[in-house]
Amino acid sequence: MIRTTILCALSALLIACGTGADRGPVDVAIIGDEEELFTTGVRLSPGAQHLRAASHEGLVALDQSGQVVPALAERWIVTDDAMSYIFRLRNSNGPNGEPITAPQIRSLLRERIRQLEGTSLGLDFAKVVEVRAMTGRVIELRLSGPMPDFLRLLAQPELGIAIDGSGSGPMSLEREDESAIALLSMLPPEARGLPARRAWEDLTRDLTLRNLSARDAIDAFSRGELDLIMNGSIAEFPMVELGPLSRGAVQVDPTLGLFGFIVRSDADLLESPARREALSMAIDRSTLLQTIGIGGFAPTSWIVPNNLFVPTIYQTTRWPDLTLEERQTIARTRVAQWQAESGEEPVVRVGLPEGPGSDLLFAALARNWQQIGVRAEQVGLGRGGDLELRDRLARYSSPRWFLNQLNCSIAIGLCSEEADALVSSSLALRDPVSKQALLIEAHETLTQAEVFIPLGSPVRWSLVRGAVDGYQANPWGLHPLPALAETPN
Repeated sequence: MIRTTILCALSALLIACGTGADRGPVDVAIIGDEEELFTTGVRLSPGAQHLRAASHEGLVALDQSGQVVPALAERWIVTDDAMSYIFRLRNSNGPNGEPITAPQIRSLLRERIRQLEGTSLGLDFAKVVEVRAMTGRVIELRLSGPMPDFLRLLAQPELGIAIDGSGSGPMSLEREDESAIALLSMLPPEARGLPARRAWEDLTRDLTLRNLSARDAIDAFSRGELDLIMNGSIAEFPMVELGPLSRGAVQVDPTLGLFGFIVRSDADLLESPARREALSMAIDRSTLLQTIGIGGFAPTSWIVPNNLFVPTIYQTTRWPDLTLEERQTIARTRVAQWQAESGEEPVVRVGLPEGPGSDLLFAALARNWQQIGVRAEQVGLGRGGDLELRDRLARYSSPRWFLNQLNCSIAIGLCSEEADALVSSSLALRDPVSKQALLIEAHETLTQAEVFIPLGSPVRWSLVRGAVDGYQANPWGLHPLPALAETPN
């Protein structure tokens, strides 16, 4: 449990807790496991992503609205064929005091992209075919084919640059011993290769960041010990009960991403794609989250949202000519046939994260599947579920991101090598129509394989105190900490 007295004792770097909320630190918690905040490497938790983005700049970054802005690169151009991105670096020094150079960044980017191999983010970077230093301050990234969202991909926290094991800002990071709290302070503008600003300290605040369980974070917020909570999901939302004295508000991100069930087992009932489809057909997505009471959920039965293909080629639902009752009748017939042939009870184990929202979601699913003769059992994530919840925010708005999440190389569940091959073939295509045609074919192949049961868009919510400036809901669920530490002029 967090106590204000503990915060005051953490570091002399922070302004004393009794000096008032206007100049004291901005206290931020991200819902997650405490030990994940200081994760290194390329598999980052949401808390570690925010910490990495604050302390390790990449060539570009995301602002509070989710737009791409300059970071280590002060400007860039995209060639006419949209296959080459040329960045000019700021005239700045790294944490070791030495100038940051294009050859140095080239080597670090090559190594980071190599480290990403075997992850879905590594698949996203598959279009990068060359990274080269053109001069001491100019670096080029060459692609195999056009990628309109490449800058947004390059702005991901995992692409933050570490020099001699340290980041170059925009915030400095301190951690006392093995404390679970990160202490962040803005670096002077001139330390980042920017023009000096008089009295810049008066325009910034320090910031504390920690990972907390949802229950501890919400309780601390209610006691006034936190200014902001981020990374709330459906699982925890029913815990939020803001009283009239909380001076806080729930903000829901208009998210894009994957929210549904990967199929971990193809045994017994789930052996047949038709029976896996039966489970998907039986779900009443329009009422799925009614008992949770959270807005911002957009139900879908497609893996890739239908509006990401332009022009839109898909109906709102996969089964536009069938009512829910008709879908459940078809599904019931398939399940009954399997039961008659196998002599076994139709049971599906469902892996969900802990939390009252998960319990409510499971209850709704169990009622739907009971209608078709299937008994559902709830288990925790990684506890042997036949189906397991996959809840991921998109990194960029392309069908390829969604398809990469289910790639066989990620090995998270059932997959389709045929769909993967189609996605891979699209990487070198320059014609957008031809590229989209391949991605549509890959999507249809993956859909017909029934390796994923989509439910809708992910839900991410935050608790924001009125005194917090610089917070803005955005589709990517990343809320840059430097913007929270900057005070209005």
